[in-house]
Amino acid sequence: MTLSAFLDSLSQDTPPAGISSYLTSLWWEGKGNWQKAHDIIEDLEDDTAAWVHAYLHRKEGDRGNAGYWYARAGRKMPEVSLDQEWKDIVTDLSGR
Repeated sequence: MTLSAFLDSLSQDTPPAGISSYLTSLWWEGKGNWQKAHDIIEDLEDDTAAWVHAYLHRKEGDRGNAGYWYARAGRKMPEVSLDQEWKDIVTDLSGR
């Protein structure tokens, strides 16, 4: 799925079928539902989940917690805008 298609899907009521839990979390965050996004990602243990989790806490404004999750993901907190980071993660995870 391209970033453009993912962005277009935000006009729908439900996430696109067959996308990963990571992208589903980002989809809900893109719809403005931070809590639902966090609920999906918080119990996943891998590095990708930690990256999405880090982004969510950065979006929330909790930089300390975000820093913890970026470290768990093996990443540094980015200098880009939240919007750009969201797009970067979606692009990376969708393989496009």
